[in-house]
Amino acid sequence: MARNGKGKDEDKAAHLRERLRLPVGRPVDLGAYDAAATPGGPGDKAAAKDATARTGKRLAALQERLWAAGVRGDRRRLLLVLQGMDTSGKGGTVKHVVSHFNPSGCRLKAFKQPTDEERRHPFLRRVRRALPEPGEIGVFDRSHYEDVLIARVHELAPSTEIELRYPQINDFERTLTEDGVTVVKCFLHISYEEQCRRLLKRLDNPEKHWKFDPADIEERARWPAYQEAYRIALERCSTRDAPWYLIPADHKWYRNWAISRLLLAHLEELDPGYPAADFDVARCRERLLKEG
Repeated sequence: MARNGKGKDEDKAAHLRERLRLPVGRPVDLGAYDAAATPGGPGDKAAAKDATARTGKRLAALQERLWAAGVRGDRRRLLLVLQGMDTSGKGGTVKHVVSHFNPSGCRLKAFKQPTDEERRHPFLRRVRRALPEPGEIGVFDRSHYEDVLIARVHELAPSTEIELRYPQINDFERTLTEDGVTVVKCFLHISYEEQCRRLLKRLDNPEKHWKFDPADIEERARWPAYQEAYRIALERCSTRDAPWYLIPADHKWYRNWAISRLLLAHLEELDPGYPAADFDVARCRERLLKEG
């Protein structure tokens, strides 16, 4: 595929990007988005899995080009932010989409509850320390948004402090883009009913009990509060520098397909190239042949 031109498939990936992107500066009504929808997707699960596998090969090739460029001084890199309610598929996305990347050029961070030491510092400090280096692809399984989501629902910080965090997040993400980071933020939108089905599957399968926590039931009771917290975060922090993409997540196959296509669209736009040799190729080849 030519690097200086767009094929039909790249056009489709870019079109999907537009369809899933939340509006900037406009109200967000999560109830208006069908979590079981499959906008722009393949016809069924089998077709989606096949398409995701094909896209994965192209993602791997683009990652290698990005990594090679980074080795030679290109500061560009990509950060995938995954947010969503429990069971929405953050871990599944890592398993089925991010796994296409070479681990050597990929940095994964799963943000847990802040430690006592982390709480003594500004909330973005631990996030800055986990950012991808030039040429890398970073993945946040949960992120700095936890500090305006769970912190808001559980009142872990004064409301006045939480209000200040939204513009701080926007400023932080703007500085990232100015420094060569492409920020891809995906909200995995799952329905209340589908979450219940997935939690029940964990209880019904002894091999999945390790993934279940009785506290999940208590958190589920806070569903309206979390939906409101997400609505506010999506409204206030979807910017031109770092927009939010809403991914219908009731169908796992669609979720994986859509995120893989989003990554493809962004990496194709970056269009990283292999750096030219900074040594005499012919001379090196001659020396190798002479030495046998």
